[in-house]
Amino acid sequence: MSKKIEREEISSRRKLLVSAAGVAAGAATAVLASSNAVAAPATPASGASVGKHTGNTVTTKDGTLIHYKDWGTGPVVVFSHGWPLQGDAWEDQMMFLATNGYRVIAHDRRGHGLSSQPWTGNDMDTYADDLATLMDTLDLKGATMVGHSTGGGEVARYIGRHGSKRVAKAVLVGAVPPQMVKSANNPNGLPMSVFDGIRSSVLADRSQFFKDLTTPFYGYNRPGSKPSQGVRDTFWAQGMQCGIKNAYDCIKQFSETDFTEDLKKMDMPTLIVHGSDDQIVPIDTSGKASAKIVKNAKLLIYEGAPHGLPTTHKDKLNADLLAFLKS
Repeated sequence: MSKKIEREEISSRRKLLVSAAGVAAGAATAVLASSNAVAAPATPASGASVGKHTGNTVTTKDGTLIHYKDWGTGPVVVFSHGWPLQGDAWEDQMMFLATNGYRVIAHDRRGHGLSSQPWTGNDMDTYADDLATLMDTLDLKGATMVGHSTGGGEVARYIGRHGSKRVAKAVLVGAVPPQMVKSANNPNGLPMSVFDGIRSSVLADRSQFFKDLTTPFYGYNRPGSKPSQGVRDTFWAQGMQCGIKNAYDCIKQFSETDFTEDLKKMDMPTLIVHGSDDQIVPIDTSGKASAKIVKNAKLLIYEGAPHGLPTTHKDKLNADLLAFLKS
C-alpha cells in the first residue's frame, strides 16, 4: 500500500470517528486542531532506532504508520491504551496532566485508532517495538509510562525488551500482567473458553459486541451505577476504528502473553492501580499478582471500581497520578 493511499485511509477513518461520536462541528474542529499541534521532536540520541517522522505520525521499520498526540510541556508521561480503543481513551488524564505542567503523549497501537492496519505484526513484541520507535524518534527521557489493560502489558513488554534507560517511573492501571489465561503456570487464570468467546463475538458481530461490552467494562450492571450513553458511544466509535484483523489478533496477545519476566525487569518506582470489581481483568490474578513481582511496586485498590476506571473514576485517578508523578 502506498503512503499516499494509506494516509487517505487514515484521513477517512478520522472522519468516521468524528461522525460516529456525534460531536458538534465546532468541538470536533477544536479537538482535531489540538491533536495536530504537536511539539517538534528533539534530536534523537546516537544509536536510537529512529523511524521516519511526519507531523503526528512515525513510521516503523515495516512501514506501519503510528499516530500519536503530543500535548503540553514539562516532564514526559507516555500513555498506552487498552483493547480495542486508542490514545483518546486517555483524554481525561492527558487534559488534566497537560494543564498541570506535564508533556503528555499517547499513541494509537498499530491496527487501532488512526494508525495503520497491517495484516502482520499484531503481537506484543512488535507493539513494544513500535512504542520504542516512537520514544526513540522523539528522544524521550525520564518518562513515566502509563498503561491500561492491554496497554499495561505493552508497557511491561517495552521495559522487558528495551530496558529502562528512557523510563523513570511506571503505572499499570487495570493491567493484564502477569497473565490472564489459565495455564499450568497460572492455575487461577481465566479459562481459554472466555477468550475463544471474545474471538467468536468479534467475528460474528463486533459492532454489537463492543456495545454489549461497555456494560461490564464500566460496571453499568452494578447497583447504583450511572450509565452514560455518551461513554458507551465513545467506546463503540473507538472500537470500530480498530481493524477487525488487528482486533482479532490482539485478543491472543492480551490473554495468553506471560509478562512475568518483564515485570521482574521493572526496577523503577511503579504504581499499580486496580478496581476491586474489575469484571474484565480480575484483580486477584492481575493487579495483586503483579504487585508481588515488581520490586518497587505500590498497589492502590479502588473499592468497587470497574475495569474502565480511567473514565468512571477519573478524578481519583488523576489525583493519584499527579501525586505519584510528584513523589
